[in-house]
Amino acid sequence: MDILNLIGRKEELFVEDIQNHQQILKEIVSKSSFLVLGGAGTIGQAVTKEIFKRNPKKIHVVDISENNLVELVRDIRSSLGYIEGDFQTFSLDIGSREYDTFINQDGNYDYVLNLSALKHVRSEKDPFTLMRMINVNIFNTEKTLKQSIAKNVKKYFCVSTDKAANPVNMMGGSKRIMEMYLMKYSNDIKISTARFANVAFSDGSLLHGFDQRIKKKQPIVAPLDVKRYFVVPKESGELCLMSCIFGENRDIFFPKLDDNLHLISFADIAVKYLTQLGYEPFLCKNEDEARALMSSLPEEKKWPCYFSKSDTTGEKSFEEFFTDEEVLDLERFSKLGVIKNEAIYDEHLIDLFDEKINHMKEEGRWTRVEIVNLFHKLIPNFGHKDLGKFLDSKM
Repeated sequence: MDILNLIGRKEELFVEDIQNHQQILKEIVSKSSFLVLGGAGTIGQAVTKEIFKRNPKKIHVVDISENNLVELVRDIRSSLGYIEGDFQTFSLDIGSREYDTFINQDGNYDYVLNLSALKHVRSEKDPFTLMRMINVNIFNTEKTLKQSIAKNVKKYFCVSTDKAANPVNMMGGSKRIMEMYLMKYSNDIKISTARFANVAFSDGSLLHGFDQRIKKKQPIVAPLDVKRYFVVPKESGELCLMSCIFGENRDIFFPKLDDNLHLISFADIAVKYLTQLGYEPFLCKNEDEARALMSSLPEEKKWPCYFSKSDTTGEKSFEEFFTDEEVLDLERFSKLGVIKNEAIYDEHLIDLFDEKINHMKEEGRWTRVEIVNLFHKLIPNFGHKDLGKFLDSKM
């Protein structure tokens, strides 16, 4: 499958920047030790492979998914082979006592990269999953930041999201609050991060869903009015590594926008995807018609599709990497932009967030409305609107 063609491109984004910094990248990585958290997800695997192929002294990968870690090892052994350094994977929950013991007994790393996250907009649909999102995206970040400071880690990188710029959903809001925590601890450890586009065909993404629907002989469904920027997995790994190694304290890296990176709708990608597979998209009036036609249309090399306008909570019609208030450096790299930050944060608001969330946990009872209202207190002009309908209510 030609993923670049599907997202409307002919070439990779960061080739020039990687080539210009290839030698120093190799020199730094080969002399350094790395801990990659959430390293078995799509972005985590891409980052791990970018580090591995530059022969690090040590690279340890932690992820809660045992199966994905197995596949990561198989993938690396089958494509890149072996290194002289220490490469190990650990199936651990970052929030667990076992992980803390792991850090206490080792924890000696030059770079810690945190790629773990609850990334789905749909994760805000209920108060329980929403609280787990807060734990993973915010409090696990704070915990691993404190551990990195205690272990004298040289640099802490944590992935953010384009949805943190003027957020309209709780996932983007959680990452925006996470960035506030990063600013707080940047006084004690050098940090950098990255906001970037959707990673094409990453696990759980809508494009990955297209692939699953074809394998399971099910209709393709996509919103007509939602447009996104896309990078391929390799580019996501390159962007994170460049920010980790070259980012100055508090820098946020993002892909520069040009003719090679543009917004494209999910429906347009679905049409290109089916065409690549040799099918003609057949537009249906509703979900029922799309399901009913699956038994006959594929034999005619046609595939039932249902494209509709988005009407669920948390969807943003377009995406952006930075806000009007943020200071940009667009000169340092060819295809990478950098948001320059001062250590500006509201200690009172962070303390309030800690206090309120911990009180909810101690009480053993909380509502989604309480959490949404708390996010509104921390994030100026938070654009969240509850439409009463979530992605799980659709096909």
